[in-house]
Amino acid sequence: MARAAPYDRDKTLTAAMSLFWDKGYHATSLKDLEAALEMKPGSIYAAFKSKENLYLLALDKYFATSRGLFRKMIAQADSPLSALANHLRAFASLPTEDAARQACMLTKTIVDTRSTDAVIADRSRAHLQSMRIEIAKAFEAAIALRELPADIDPTRLARRYQANLTALRLELHQGTDQTELNDLAEDMAREVEALRL
Repeated sequence: MARAAPYDRDKTLTAAMSLFWDKGYHATSLKDLEAALEMKPGSIYAAFKSKENLYLLALDKYFATSRGLFRKMIAQADSPLSALANHLRAFASLPTEDAARQACMLTKTIVDTRSTDAVIADRSRAHLQSMRIEIAKAFEAAIALRELPADIDPTRLARRYQANLTALRLELHQGTDQTELNDLAEDMAREVEALRL
């Protein structure tokens, strides 16, 4: 009996993440997964148990990657507040082929699954909450460096920042004119910088 070809789990999850991020949970068919993962249905189910579980693993990978990049950006910055402002500006200058020009996978997932698959929607909400905590930590670092007043609420700032980031990425996803994108990102970045003492 022929043995199934070995697969690289991380590479396979990256391919699944890209497909799901683009098409969404419900619109992604088994045929789509077979083509993207270069695996037969039996191998997909043997490796990942179910489409839902594969999606959850892809969500986890998306979150871990996003959080890792965000942490690295903040850790390398001399000024947390400047890093947060420049993070917004950076989205407007993403090349057209960059996958990050899409709306956030976590946000898209909640819209796609909130009334049909509570497990997936809840995982997305939990990851969004965890990202908000990461953003709040960045604002806390700015407070510690006296970039911000000591009595400011980092969680409230993080919620506003995350909402702005989501809105900016929605504009990217819709193909908004580049000049308008630049202006929007600059306005958002300046709002962050205006918080500085």
